[in-house]
Amino acid sequence: MKKEVVATGKTIEQAVEIGAKELNMDKDDVTYEVLELPKKGFLGLGSSDAKVKVFGTMSNSAAAVGFIEKIIGHMKINAMPKVIGETDDEIKIDIIGENLGTLIGYHGEILDSLQYLTYLAVNKDADPGDPSDEPSREKSNAVKISIDIENYRKKREETLKQLAKKMADRVLKYGRNVTLEPMNAYERRIIHSAIQEIEGVNTHSIGQENDRRIVVSKEGMPAYGGRPGFSQRRPPRAPYSGGQNRTERDKNFRK
Repeated sequence: MKKEVVATGKTIEQAVEIGAKELNMDKDDVTYEVLELPKKGFLGLGSSDAKVKVFGTMSNSAAAVGFIEKIIGHMKINAMPKVIGETDDEIKIDIIGENLGTLIGYHGEILDSLQYLTYLAVNKDADPGDPSDEPSREKSNAVKISIDIENYRKKREETLKQLAKKMADRVLKYGRNVTLEPMNAYERRIIHSAIQEIEGVNTHSIGQENDRRIVVSKEGMPAYGGRPGFSQRRPPRAPYSGGQNRTERDKNFRK
């Protein structure tokens, strides 16, 4: 990942050192371009510092860790990101600290946002595609970012699998469709995969973007939308079969 910064100093060398420090890199690992030479002036008047543009190439993992540290610092959370795995296609990061519930958020919403922003920061010079769409990401030259906190991802996955089984059992028992609460693409894939292993039920998704939900239905039943956790729609009522139609009843009423 390429980075650059403009720095000033009494001399060109000092400006380069300052720029390298701002990039969190060693002076020997950067290149620079002189924008303005230092001027001594006369009797201290009219003097000016040297100005340089410092360039550096930072590894994707270092860029990810640096970005996360900056976000955590702004949130005033005592934690530290640690790279636990890295390949050409993916970087796995674990955040270590205490009382990190705030950084996880409700059902991992804050964690997902942090992961997405880190993904954009690392891949800003690439074609990032859509991080929630695996086929789209594979076509790009972006690096996947996976962030976890206190093994939350695995715990959440187990919770979703249990939820999938519970809802499947309800559908099989009562014969009614069930709609789950909105989930992101990653969590929906876990539900779909878990339901596929259960005979007699299937799933499909409804809604758009942040309101995308999964409907669990019994095989052979029509799939309707509805409130989360409840049957989706009552069958349509049979038409009125009385002796008089509406027009005739209205005429009789006005007599």
